Amino acid sequence: MNFSEQLKKAAVDFSLPLSDEQIRAFSQYQELLLEWNQKMNLTAITEPQEIAVKHFIDSLSCLDQAVFPIGCSVVDVGTGAGFPGLPLKIVRPDIQLCLIDSLQKRTVFLQTVTQALELKDVEIRHLRAEEAGRQKPYRARFDVAVSRAVARLSVLCELCLPFVRTGGYFVAMKGAKFREEIAAAEAAIRLLGGHIRQVKEISLPGLNDVRAVIYIEKKKGTPDKYPRRAGIPEKDPL
Repeated sequence: MNFSEQLKKAAVDFSLPLSDEQIRAFSQYQELLLEWNQKMNLTAITEPQEIAVKHFIDSLSCLDQAVFPIGCSVVDVGTGAGFPGLPLKIVRPDIQLCLIDSLQKRTVFLQTVTQALELKDVEIRHLRAEEAGRQKPYRARFDVAVSRAVARLSVLCELCLPFVRTGGYFVAMKGAKFREEIAAAEAAIRLLGGHIRQVKEISLPGLNDVRAVIYIEKKKGTPDKYPRRAGIPEKDPL
């Protein structure tokens, strides 16, 4: 099977069928990802089937209509090669999307994909999360913050919850150790104004690993001193 057929099958297996137009967009995204990956490190996942499942379907696994209402504003913090933000935008073009990454080369790639796929209402910013989360245009501005970054949940909460308005959500996508990370992050979540609303275990097509999407509702404002300056959340987690 070619990439389009692999993605279409994986989407059906995950009960999230994609339109032909969406399949074409994902195929173009995959081609650009592999092309740019030859000159800069965007992903270690390069097999078409794995890109389809581990990047695209995985990114879409966090979609929940109650958390992502029509026209909502979404910030993807530490987006890297655009995951999960750009796959969400392809499937939900109504989303107002902001992609934040600390590496300028990656933001150039993201701009290229956005233009090639003719995606509208996408803002791309070369910023560290610790800086952006303290700036007026971004702090408490978004309905949803998402992150698939590899940092521990306690660290991600400090980086992501400041972006979320009260009543919105931080959606964290985590791997096999999600239970341990939740236990270690409970105090930080409360301190930063959050409350775990739901933990949804995810089973991706053809894989037997364990994943989860953690939905953290923003119940009150994050104290002004968070996020702390660059590097400190990682070195000294809350």
